[in-house]
Amino acid sequence: MSDADVTRVVEEAFREEWGRVVATLIRLTGDWDLAEECAQDAFAQALARWPRDGVPRRPGAWLTTAARNRALDRFRRGATEEARLRALASAPADPDPEPAEEDHVPDDRLRLMFTCCHPALPLEAQVALTLRTLAGLTTAEIAAAFIVPEATMAQRLVRAKRKIRNAGIPYRVPPAHLLAERTAGVLGVLYVLFTEGYSASGGPSPARPELAAEAIRLARVLAGLMPDEPEALGLLALMLLQDSRRAARFDAAGDIVTLEFQDRAKWDHDEIEEGLRLLDDALARRRSGPYQVQAAIAACHATALDPDDTDWPQIAGLYARLARLAPSPVVELNRAVAVAMADGPLAGLRLVDTLRADGRLAGHHLLAATRADLLRRLGRTAEAAQSYEEALALAPTDAERRYLTRRLAETNGT
Repeated sequence: MSDADVTRVVEEAFREEWGRVVATLIRLTGDWDLAEECAQDAFAQALARWPRDGVPRRPGAWLTTAARNRALDRFRRGATEEARLRALASAPADPDPEPAEEDHVPDDRLRLMFTCCHPALPLEAQVALTLRTLAGLTTAEIAAAFIVPEATMAQRLVRAKRKIRNAGIPYRVPPAHLLAERTAGVLGVLYVLFTEGYSASGGPSPARPELAAEAIRLARVLAGLMPDEPEALGLLALMLLQDSRRAARFDAAGDIVTLEFQDRAKWDHDEIEEGLRLLDDALARRRSGPYQVQAAIAACHATALDPDDTDWPQIAGLYARLARLAPSPVVELNRAVAVAMADGPLAGLRLVDTLRADGRLAGHHLLAATRADLLRRLGRTAEAAQSYEEALALAPTDAERRYLTRRLAETNGT
């Protein structure tokens, strides 16, 4: 296997195994920074040794063992607490079978998620810290997801880790009577994780399907853990309904295919049916929340056999309800698109220009791209071209830049 092939295998292992390795090391050491450092060392060792020794049969087990051994070396050199040293030394060489603990959750990653989502931490810090430690997203990627500067996000991560250490927040899933207060944070983690997988915030790839798959997997575990929580069911339904379009969202060249032009035969109808069932189960509990409303919006799209069959007035109404439940400028932008489809582009443009004036989405490429599309539909091509150029300068991924470049060329008649 060539060095390039090994590099690709290591990159794939990083995507699939980072969260497991870090979560296991945090459980064993109690030191978040050390866990990340040792995990990074393990992947560096893989890059150095796998070209010579070959890729191990179970890369995740190899990486976890290498990271654990690195942590053990660090503890020995630093004369760290004897109890932690004993825990590391007695951990199994093959870390794949995860320990059965009193919280009855068979996955260190879910324990890590609930630890990150302790109510002592601000909600955004909960989400950001879990994305960093569990999913391996960079600080820049997390900052882009939150639409904040990278330096601001770096400080939030540092403060969150310090808070966990100083407050002695336990590494476990809380008992049943405390689960409710952690629900919002855990759901937020899963939602942002899925969103980053569904539409990457940066880089050459327009999506990161492994992250979306991880979010869906953990959402299933969470829904099983909290079967009477309608928002857990609603979030899982939303993920499945969105993910059902995965195979149709990009063409063979990796270029974006917008919803109206997607081949609906490529949609995963098993995921759609499961998502609809879960949404019905959630709504039957009569405790509506923002994830259920978003799932209902996704269901409107998923059940339209043809783009012309899409119930845009209903979608616009659902976005209005979502704006009341979870106010945000991104929700308002999506509502503007739905209103434009239901009532015409001029009605949507008025809402977009209101958002543009208040400045909350300044620097967000989707605001400029949406405005450009509405202006194009109104025949105001010179203004549309200017907005497409603005969106192009802000677009974070290669696929979005290619899409906007094509739109700009079409608008200019070239």
